[in-house]
Amino acid sequence: MSESLTGQWKVTKQPVRGKGVVVAQNCRAAEVGAEILRKGGNAIDAAVATGMAIGTLEPWMSGIGGVGFMTIWSAKEQRAWTIDYGPISPGKLDPKSYPIVGPGPANPFAWPDILEQRNEVGYHSIAVPGQVAGMAKALERFGTLAWKDVLAPAIALARRGMQLDWYMQVMIANGAHHLSKFPASKANYLPDDGRVPTLDWQANVRYLALGNLGATYQRLSDGGPREFYEGSLARDIAADLQAGGSAIDYDDLASYQARLVEPLSFEHGGATINVAGGLTAGPTLRRTIELVGAASKGKGSPDATFFVAIAQAMHQAYDERLKTMGEKPTNTCTTHFCAADAEGNMVALTQTLMSLFGSCVMLPATGITMNNGMLWFDPEPNRPNSIAPGKRPLCNICPVIVTRDGKPWFCIGASGGRRIVPAVTQLSLMLIDRGLDVTSAFHQPRIDVSGVGPIRLNRDLPDAIKAAIAAKLPTVEVANQVSPLGFANPSCIVRDPVTGELVGMNEVMSPWAGGATQ
Repeated sequence: MSESLTGQWKVTKQPVRGKGVVVAQNCRAAEVGAEILRKGGNAIDAAVATGMAIGTLEPWMSGIGGVGFMTIWSAKEQRAWTIDYGPISPGKLDPKSYPIVGPGPANPFAWPDILEQRNEVGYHSIAVPGQVAGMAKALERFGTLAWKDVLAPAIALARRGMQLDWYMQVMIANGAHHLSKFPASKANYLPDDGRVPTLDWQANVRYLALGNLGATYQRLSDGGPREFYEGSLARDIAADLQAGGSAIDYDDLASYQARLVEPLSFEHGGATINVAGGLTAGPTLRRTIELVGAASKGKGSPDATFFVAIAQAMHQAYDERLKTMGEKPTNTCTTHFCAADAEGNMVALTQTLMSLFGSCVMLPATGITMNNGMLWFDPEPNRPNSIAPGKRPLCNICPVIVTRDGKPWFCIGASGGRRIVPAVTQLSLMLIDRGLDVTSAFHQPRIDVSGVGPIRLNRDLPDAIKAAIAAKLPTVEVANQVSPLGFANPSCIVRDPVTGELVGMNEVMSPWAGGATQ
C-alpha cells in the first residue's frame, strides 16, 4: 500500500503561451492582469492590477495591509530595477513590549516564545505596510495606465467578496484559532457562527464578505495612493491600529515611502541574474550560485552532480546567512507572480502578509487584513536583526529577472518562506545551465535546503540522486503533495529569443496557480 494517498498520482500542468503573459498563484488574479494587457497596458500595469486584486482573492497570503519587493526589467531603459516596499517597525515602538517568556521555538521562525505571541498575532505584531506605496511607485515610474484604471478590478472583486472553494476552506480552517480572537476577522472569515464556512452539497456559489474593503479600495481610487498614508483613510487605519494597542500612528504611515533601488546583479553561465538585494534573500541566491560554480552545467534533466552541488552550496550559504545576517528559516504565507509583455517589459513580484492571515487582524473600519511583519525581527536583543523602532527586517523574498545578451530572458520567483531560494536556484540553473525549457524544468522533482534540519528530498527523485545527496548530508524523503505544498510555489515566464513568444509556468502541484494571456 502506498504511504500516501497521492502516491500513484502523475500530475502535469500545461504552460500558457502568448505575446503577453501573467502567471500567478491564483489563476483569477492572473486573468485580471491579462485583461489589463488586452486593454493596452504594459507588464507593469498588469502586475499592479494583479497585485491589488490578488489580496481580495487570497487575503491569507497578501493584500494592501502587507509588504513586498519586485524586480522590473524596463524595456524603455533597457535595465533592471528593484522596488522595495518592505515592512518598517513603528517609530515609537518599545522593544520591551516583546518580552521573552520561554526558550521556544514557539513559531515558524524558531524565535524564543514572546509574551502573548505579540510578535506573531494581534496588533503588536503589525509593521507599517508598504504594499500600496510599492504599487504606486511601480506604476508612476514604469506604467502607462492611470491608478484608477488598474484599481478597478480589485474594487469590483472586493465588493463582490471571495468565492468560497475547498482551498479557501482549508486556509480559513488553518487560521481559525487566531482569526476568532478579533471581531472583524471572525465576522468575515468565520461567518457561520464562528465556524469555518462551507459549501452546500450542490456546490452552489458562495461569496464571503471582506468587511469594508470594497469601500476602502474605492477611497484609494478616488484619493490616490497617498490616501493610504496621508489622507482620511490613513487616519482611519491609524485609529484602528491605536485602538487595538499597536504602536503604529499616523506619522508612521505619512512618512512611509517605497524605494526604487539598484538590484543585486551578477553573472552566471553567460546570463545576468538581477535580484532584489539588501535585506532580502538575493545575497543568499548569489552566494549559492557562486558556490555551485560549474557543477550545475550539463544537458537535459539534472543529474546527481547537479543536486549534490546545490545541496552542499545551499547548506553552506544558509549557514553563512544565519550567522552573519541574523535571520532564521521560516515558512510564510506569501504570493509570487510574474508579468511580461510584447515590448520586453518583465516583472517578478513577491508580496506577503508574512504568516497565514498575517496578524489575523482585520481592521474594523477599513476591512484591511494586516501583516505581522514584527515576526521577521529577532526578539533577542543586540543582534543584527533585533527588534528596534523604525527598522527594516530581513526576509526571504527573492524576485529575479535574468537577461542574456542584454535582452530579458526570464523572470522567476516563489512563495514559501525558507523554501523560496532553493526553488529559485534550482529552476534558474535548470534553465541557464541545463538548457531545459520552462515546462520541463517545472516538472522536475526538487530538493529543499533551508539551513536547519535534514535536506528534504522529493520522493520522486531517482534513487541514485537521493543516495548521492544522502552520502554527503542528512536527508529525509517527503511527498510532493497538494496541501500543504511539499516545496515552494514558484512562477516563471520565459521569452523565446527568436520568436519573442512568452511561455508562463506555475508550480505543478498547486491547483490554484495558473496563467492568462493577452
